[in-house]
Amino acid sequence: MKIVNFGSLNIDHVYQVNRFVEPGETLECSRYQQLVGGKGLNQSLAIARAGAPVMHVGSIGTDGLLLQKTLADSGVDVSQLQVQPSEASGHAIIQVDAKGENCILYHGGANQTVSVPAIDGALALTRQNDIVLIQNEINNVPAIIDKAAAKNLTIVFNPAPMSTAVLNYPLEKVDYFIVNQSEAQALSQKSDIHDILTTLSARYPASKFILTLGAQGAIYQDPLQQIIVPAITTDTVDTTAAGDTFIGYFVAELSARKAIKQCLETACKAASLCVQTIGAANSIPYRRELDIV
Repeated sequence: MKIVNFGSLNIDHVYQVNRFVEPGETLECSRYQQLVGGKGLNQSLAIARAGAPVMHVGSIGTDGLLLQKTLADSGVDVSQLQVQPSEASGHAIIQVDAKGENCILYHGGANQTVSVPAIDGALALTRQNDIVLIQNEINNVPAIIDKAAAKNLTIVFNPAPMSTAVLNYPLEKVDYFIVNQSEAQALSQKSDIHDILTTLSARYPASKFILTLGAQGAIYQDPLQQIIVPAITTDTVDTTAAGDTFIGYFVAELSARKAIKQCLETACKAASLCVQTIGAANSIPYRRELDIV
């Protein structure tokens, strides 16, 4: 199955700090890096590095040609990537603390210029049951969901960053939700994990849910079963892109028609390697690295 990823592409400005900066405070960082990232780009890289074919649909500014090259160098199809001369590429300012946790300030830029003709053009290249992957860092997400559903494509939605607008999307058409705990809480308006899954399953009975829990692993639930997979214990350096790596590998395994438990286990293994390296795109492992661990 072909995977089409409608997703963001960002230039990441990464600052290594002992702790996150407080309001009104100036804090010196110990290291600075300019890297490529964005949830969409990261997930496309993870899919490609997992060995699955993926086409990335999105927009960059003229300052973002490195983003295009990074995808192409990993084997991602960038034929549907558009350059918007009047827009700056999306970018993020990322603090990474001594514990490896991160906080992110994000500007959408060209990511918010994905047009309906571009969506139609990309979907015209798909066939029934191909996979459409979507995050919430681009515009026209409801249109993508509606149009993909009309073509009987498998829709995988990662509602990140979560917003109240998501609640008004045509979510009943989503086949797979992949959410972390905070996104799941906002989506369900519940706090307990059992209540979250019960509420979401009742609200979207035709959908399947993957709840990622960081160091506690992941839970999959559909109308017939629940599967719990533990995380792989490792030394965490930077959690940036760990969730994107999980999603990319899960979707790649799904496209290869692997059993759900295997999809989850492979995704957890890939994420455990990702957190051992600072950065976003550069920390996403290749499948061969999973095989030697």
